[in-house]
Amino acid sequence: MKNLVVEALVSHISTLLCNKSNEITAIPELLRALDIRGCIVTLDAMGCQTAIAESIVVGGGDYLLALKGNQANLYEDVKLLFEDLESSHFTAYAYDHAVPVDKGHGRIELRHCWTIDYPSLEGHLRGADGWRMLTTLVKVQSERRVGDKCSIEDRYFLASYQDTAAHILEHIRTHWQIENSLHWVLDIAFREDESRIRKGNGDQNFAVLRHIALNLLKHNAISKLGIKNRRLRAGWDNDYLASVLEPLFS
Repeated sequence: MKNLVVEALVSHISTLLCNKSNEITAIPELLRALDIRGCIVTLDAMGCQTAIAESIVVGGGDYLLALKGNQANLYEDVKLLFEDLESSHFTAYAYDHAVPVDKGHGRIELRHCWTIDYPSLEGHLRGADGWRMLTTLVKVQSERRVGDKCSIEDRYFLASYQDTAAHILEHIRTHWQIENSLHWVLDIAFREDESRIRKGNGDQNFAVLRHIALNLLKHNAISKLGIKNRRLRAGWDNDYLASVLEPLFS
């Protein structure tokens, strides 16, 4: 079973650089510094670049990259490919499919995942030749139902490895679980997106401090409160604050 390297990569890059425009050049440097042999590296659309895919493969890993409009021709062709599959009543190409259902809090969420083996296609997609070891094309359709309302979102991915649609969907969901558990908490509990610290290295320093604080609060088992309320309690209760900081000195 392969390990999974997910959005945490980009999180660390953002922490160090605090500038998303630098991620495209920083990601290959980080990948070269890590041992990604046997790992699956997942990245959002900003990391969907041929050079980054090359770095992952050279490093002994596999990639699962979100495909959007920044790869215009390839994105359009992959989208049309899956539209052809659907219009043919799923007879045009060989494919795999999975559709787990989540229920709770008055909502139902279905996530359809279709995968097509790229080497088995007779034709070529525009721009596909530049992608090292491109093996699987993926479409994920998220359907969310709350009462009488229904919303549908389609997303597309490129992968350099073969696996079942169920497993690939699990990798994609794990990516977003890490994305949400880190970035969402930093935004809500620490209001990171509202920070206007820009002078010198202040933005980088505070980003590192927020990550340290978040890890300390998460690993404190004394309180069952949420992260935001744990921060408040640490400001009001010196004994609780000491328990939060204890791992730094043990």
